[in-house]
Amino acid sequence: MSHGSIHWSELCCQNVDAAKAYYAQTCGWTMADMPMPTGTYTVCSLNDQPVAGIMDIAELDVPDMMPHWMTYLAVDDIDKVCADAPAGGATVMRAPFDVPGVGRIAMIKDPGGAVVGMMTPAAG
Repeated sequence: MSHGSIHWSELCCQNVDAAKAYYAQTCGWTMADMPMPTGTYTVCSLNDQPVAGIMDIAELDVPDMMPHWMTYLAVDDIDKVCADAPAGGATVMRAPFDVPGVGRIAMIKDPGGAVVGMMTPAAG
């Protein structure tokens, strides 16, 4: 994955079953549920290639969060991106954290106020 490319997108929603049915019908995605410490994460695939994820917004334990799609951009060094964020007018909303087998992730609010996930993907 090259620096600056879209790496992953995930839907945080209130009705996972309805979302799964909708995207299966609309996009032809197949779904595979993965148990997580806080609940279930659904990996959506197209032609046997993972393309997105779906999760229950209630599992995030963030009051008043609205359903949304979150995009994650691949970066070479998430720690450097976070250190440089204030100079570019951005704010680190969640400091970098590791997700084993996935990568190192942080949440950034860009200068325009939009939130985006950035990550240094795990090798392989």
